[in-house]
Amino acid sequence: MPTSTSDPEKKGLTAGLLRRLAREEGFDTVGFAAADFGDLPGRRLDEFIALDRQGDMDWIAEKADRRRHPQALWPEVRSVIMLGLNYGPEMSPLELAAHADRGIISVYAQGRDYHDILKKKLKSMARRLVREYGGDVKVFVDTAPVMEKPLAAAAGLGWQGKHTNLVSREFGSWLFLGSIFTTHEIMPDPPGHGGCGSCSACLDVCPTKAFPAPYQLDARRCISYLTIETRAHIDREMRPLIGNRIYGCDDCLAVCPWNKYAKKASELGFEPRPELTAPMLAELAVLDDPAFRALFSKSPVKRLGRNRFVRNVLIAIGNSEDGEYLPLIENLLEDPSPIVRLAAVWALGRIAEGSQFWQLRDRLYDNESDHDVREEWRLSSGGKE
Repeated sequence: MPTSTSDPEKKGLTAGLLRRLAREEGFDTVGFAAADFGDLPGRRLDEFIALDRQGDMDWIAEKADRRRHPQALWPEVRSVIMLGLNYGPEMSPLELAAHADRGIISVYAQGRDYHDILKKKLKSMARRLVREYGGDVKVFVDTAPVMEKPLAAAAGLGWQGKHTNLVSREFGSWLFLGSIFTTHEIMPDPPGHGGCGSCSACLDVCPTKAFPAPYQLDARRCISYLTIETRAHIDREMRPLIGNRIYGCDDCLAVCPWNKYAKKASELGFEPRPELTAPMLAELAVLDDPAFRALFSKSPVKRLGRNRFVRNVLIAIGNSEDGEYLPLIENLLEDPSPIVRLAAVWALGRIAEGSQFWQLRDRLYDNESDHDVREEWRLSSGGKE
């Protein structure tokens, strides 16, 4: 953003005034951190990458040098304004796990895309800051190499729990984070205080055991990574563990005891859409591309694309082990997308009786051109008589 010629000293810029601006823009919490927040987050990032725990999120390693430190991303930054928006749900997302005919979409994706809502508020506040107090600013919402969670902890918004996510005394695990980098020198807040003590609820609840140790995450085993980030086929060993989670996972967030202080989100844009709170798997599996785009308009799910989304739905269907889905699966065995066909073969292998399976295999296997799908047919044939 352009720099104003205003004199911030004469204007009397203070943390108190910035807190007022944040409240007026609708933010639920705000804190301030120095641009130099030490080298510990960078060391943890290097360890994460050295162990290949980022999976195929190549952009993490490619931009690691800019991610390690705020001033590596923007040398002129002197302070970071960290802002949070509460997106606390009305009901626990864990309740849907027992309903195998329904798909679980992560709480954050059941309403409007948080990127749009948060960035609009950040830009409005940043414009006011420059206009009224001078200086220069840059705004970031989860789309640039910024280490939001360590910065939020440094700014006093909370602390990183054993699940590596931010935990707030006031909002539990349910905060969207955004940042304003500024050339102003702002008195930093004390770092977030609190802690997890001996509690290991978030580690114990993880279906895929994605936490090698407290405060460490192996993204390759995380359901959010598997259902959202990876563009590859989901590993066979992971598929049964995903259950009916079709976009993300909130388990480690939902069990945190600090959520007893959390509040339901007040931002209207985060109000969950009824059709996304407990959608029927049978209805989602038949979506073509136009129908998928229409259903997930203005939702972060839209960026996933129809093929990977239907892949996730088929894995949930396979985990249901419900024979009523067989006609639906059969139709998708000839889908144009290999990623859909492979998931359909796996789901068929989980549900179909031997004769049903072999009849379809004999008809489709020889004409299958994709190596991975042919291999899935072979692996799914094991134990079928």
